[in-house]
Amino acid sequence: MTQLWLFIVVALVVGTIVFGVTVLLSGGDSGLTPVEPDGQSVPLPGDRPLGEDDLGKTRFDTAWRGYRMAQVDQALQRAAYDIGYKSELIGVLEAEVTALREGRTEDADALRSAREAAIAPASSTETSAPAADEPVVEVAEAPPAAADEEPAEQR
Repeated sequence: MTQLWLFIVVALVVGTIVFGVTVLLSGGDSGLTPVEPDGQSVPLPGDRPLGEDDLGKTRFDTAWRGYRMAQVDQALQRAAYDIGYKSELIGVLEAEVTALREGRTEDADALRSAREAAIAPASSTETSAPAADEPVVEVAEAPPAAADEEPAEQR
């Protein structure tokens, strides 16, 4: 029985020595990749429309139980707003194209000017009354879509 215990101890010692030499020769274990410390979050851009790479570049601070919920909620809210805005813009563009195809140039011009006013920077679209020589453009709801098209989402 003592010979068995002696054999087990010698095998463990030899195994440990072989493992140690292997680790020394191979350069060791790199371990886990370093983690960025808290405070290194990269939020979504707020000054321009979102692009494809913006979501991939977004980083959140970590907390004890995961990501900081406020940062994740803010990023999801920003992405949802941008997707909704682009969906509405696509709907207006489709209505404009439909009006042009049907020969309703006045409706297409009204949709175009409303679209351009919505895209213009905030400084040029202040909430002031239009000048006397400026035409006032009122945009009614979009013309009905064709039977094979889905209506645009409305906010």
